[in-house]
Amino acid sequence: MRSQTKAYILTFFVITFWATAASAFKIALRFVSPYTLLLYATLFSCISLFVILCSQGKLDRLTQSKPKILIKAALLGFLNPFLYYVVLFKAYAVLPGQIAMSLNYGWPLMLTLLSVPILGQKLNKSQLLAVVISFIGAIIIATRGEFISLGDVSTFGVVLAIGSTLIWAFYWLFNARDGLDPVVKLFTGFCFGLLFTIFYGLIIGGIKLPPAGAWLPLIYVSLFEMSITFTLWLTALQLTSSAARIGNLIYITPFFSLLILSQVIGESIHPATLFGLLLIVGSILFQARLGRKTGDDQHKPALKESG
Repeated sequence: MRSQTKAYILTFFVITFWATAASAFKIALRFVSPYTLLLYATLFSCISLFVILCSQGKLDRLTQSKPKILIKAALLGFLNPFLYYVVLFKAYAVLPGQIAMSLNYGWPLMLTLLSVPILGQKLNKSQLLAVVISFIGAIIIATRGEFISLGDVSTFGVVLAIGSTLIWAFYWLFNARDGLDPVVKLFTGFCFGLLFTIFYGLIIGGIKLPPAGAWLPLIYVSLFEMSITFTLWLTALQLTSSAARIGNLIYITPFFSLLILSQVIGESIHPATLFGLLLIVGSILFQARLGRKTGDDQHKPALKESG
């Protein structure tokens, strides 16, 4: 089988798994708190990534990690999974899944804004237009098209969902291409993230065993939002002859996710959510196309879709 065909098949699985993430979050949060979801999803992710490393014969690379690499892994682990999912899961706990998921999709545009103060880049008119359109889309989603009022939508939840895009953008900026094996880097980052999560749990007194009904969704989130799906996506990127080919397919995911939310969770999808999401995804694709024309691949969707 050709490498490109394999890349398409893996991307199909990635789209399917990530499209179910929002619904899996909402189901898990029926049984446990956002913190408990984070703790056990991260724990099972570490276990599954360890198994993946063993199966790939890369376990010896862990012992070759230098102190500088471990310090960076600790920073990345603090941002993701710890801080990112602390914020994101809380957003899902207080918002309808469709709003939390759609707002979280604005992270590539947040990356554009952060590249100005952090990387010293300048926004051209087209990039600025894409950011403005995405911002309008976010407002439409959050206010359900009313613009001046959030209605019964949690303001705190909206802030958290937007905040998650900020955290993920920081993670992406610090997660520069450094020649390290991506699965090894992901595993070490998640191990540090688990340590931060446990320490946080000791402070808030939140460590507890989940009820029996929570185990399946917790394991599902850890495998198919985090560890296995990340690995499939990274493998697809290595196999493809063009990241743009499979990268653009990922933007089918949020619309597929809305369909699953409506069928599995029973959420009635508001027209404003769909319209706002179209604006956000459209502006991201516009910017990605602009980046390819100018040779700037900074915003290539090389890490994740996003829950």
